[in-house]
Amino acid sequence: MFFELTKDPLFGMFLTMAAFIFFRMLSVRFKSSILNPTIFSIIFIIVFLNLLEIPYENYYKGSEIFNRMIVPATVALAVPLYKNFHILKRYYKEILLGIGISTLLLLIILGLIMIILNMEEKIIASVLPKSITTAIAIGVSEKINGLPSITVVAVIICGNIGAIFGELIFKWFKIEHPIAQGISLGTTSHAIGTSKAVELGEIQGSMSGLAIIITGIFTVLLAPLVYALLILLKI
Repeated sequence: MFFELTKDPLFGMFLTMAAFIFFRMLSVRFKSSILNPTIFSIIFIIVFLNLLEIPYENYYKGSEIFNRMIVPATVALAVPLYKNFHILKRYYKEILLGIGISTLLLLIILGLIMIILNMEEKIIASVLPKSITTAIAIGVSEKINGLPSITVVAVIICGNIGAIFGELIFKWFKIEHPIAQGISLGTTSHAIGTSKAVELGEIQGSMSGLAIIITGIFTVLLAPLVYALLILLKI
């Protein structure tokens, strides 16, 4: 009976929402960035499905709706950006230069580390676009012959690292400017980092949303070039 219920699309949807809401409540209750609701929800669902031997296909039927919401959710980040457009007009040179340089450095450093670790070309191509939102990262990965499934995992891990440790890094290095906080989270940790930026403030959230868009554009342009150079170095 229970196994038959898991085939209903509502099962996957309910399980995903229930897990996220529960761990979100824990995170708010204990005021801890370590209790990241996204990563703990993922771990819980994996354990739950394995313990009860529920096929992933059954769960995916309902959870697929959340995959479809990635693109519109990313577009919705334009709302806080519009509200704080005056900030962009004032600091657009600094923002574009900062994001451009950081994106290039992230791609080069990550690529060199993977070459040193002697990773396969497909793995390099899959992990390279880890710092941009999933919708764009998958497209970049496919363009440079990567594996989208690995790209999604890399994006999730990268985003959660930023969401968990971003605020701690701000405190350690005394980074208090809201624009700097927002841009850094959006550039390195895409939409998951932006969820933390929104918690920090409206300016942080809007700047992080802006950083997602600009970082995505720079990555689409730079990733194929950096990947080609990395492969030449590997040879």
